[in-house]
Amino acid sequence: MNPEFADVPPYVKPSNETLILSRFQAVAAKGLLRHALPERFGGYGDDFANLYRSHRSLGEACRDPGLMLMVNAHVWGALFPILLYGDERQRQQFLPPLLAGQWLGGHAITEPCCGSDVQAMTSCAERNDEGFVLNGEKRYITNVPLADWLVVYVKLEGKISAFLVSRDDAGCKFSRAGALDACQGSVTGSVMLEDCRLDGARLLGKAGAGTQMIQKALEYERAFVFAGIAGIMAWQLSEAVRHSRERRSGGVHLGRHQAISHRIADMKLRLDTTDLWLRECARLCDAGQRLTLASAQTKLYAAEAFLQSSLDAVQIMGAAALEQDSAMADLVQDALAGRLFSGSSEVQKNLIAALLGTGEAYRGSGLPGKP
Repeated sequence: MNPEFADVPPYVKPSNETLILSRFQAVAAKGLLRHALPERFGGYGDDFANLYRSHRSLGEACRDPGLMLMVNAHVWGALFPILLYGDERQRQQFLPPLLAGQWLGGHAITEPCCGSDVQAMTSCAERNDEGFVLNGEKRYITNVPLADWLVVYVKLEGKISAFLVSRDDAGCKFSRAGALDACQGSVTGSVMLEDCRLDGARLLGKAGAGTQMIQKALEYERAFVFAGIAGIMAWQLSEAVRHSRERRSGGVHLGRHQAISHRIADMKLRLDTTDLWLRECARLCDAGQRLTLASAQTKLYAAEAFLQSSLDAVQIMGAAALEQDSAMADLVQDALAGRLFSGSSEVQKNLIAALLGTGEAYRGSGLPGKP
């Protein structure tokens, strides 16, 4: 285990909300949330390359995609949108406690009948004399019901806008409805908005700018959500190599069989290629360059690589991977979820094709299809 994160509480099955929150707070106490953020709000003032390395170290130590998903929803769903689009009062109010892990954040985009096509969302806000009234339902939201604050996207006068919503707001209910049976080191739930009244100070960014804000948040998330999972893939590889050396078959070490050694070689290639893509995303961010294409490519490649390497690890280790205290089989299910969160593999292909001038991206991406 990486000594930097040695005292993060271990993931246990079945998980519970108290342990899940304590693990997040332990990670925050280590400063993981402070990378690539300004010092005046409590950040380190460093770069995205350091963020990538820190997330990867945590992944190798915790071996829990759920915890990594929880951290990424907090960082890209709440911290960065407030930094990029919030006014000074909102930044001063929200960023220090979010950076310190005193508050758990996230964002709410998906609805029961609306996933990748965010323009199909039906949750809405109406203006009144005091501010706004929100109504609607969000589903499959990471960090709910534990989150303290969410950036919630709804339609205001027909255009998507973002609002800062607290779990304590009247007319707002966080629940475990729609909880997923994957990435169980995190929580996933629903948000019900029933005449949820907010004052004008809760509008984040400009009214109607929500589509651009979603696109920006998802670009960052797609670029780095697999940084921690790359650390998990490194652990999978080391375990596969260890097992292949210790287990004997046909009078030789298991790894001497070409069918096994080729799987291990493929796992190594996938890991190193994933790391190359992650480092490229960090380089682009630190250089202030456009991230849209690289983040889609990174998410697409890494998600497929994680799933295939998870399957290979189980195949190499055989029945040992299916033992009750083994994480290998659970990682296959988590890897299946990895093909879906932050936009499915098919959505990433649509984005890549649209940026190359062929096909059409989903309307929710903010990218027009080109003839």
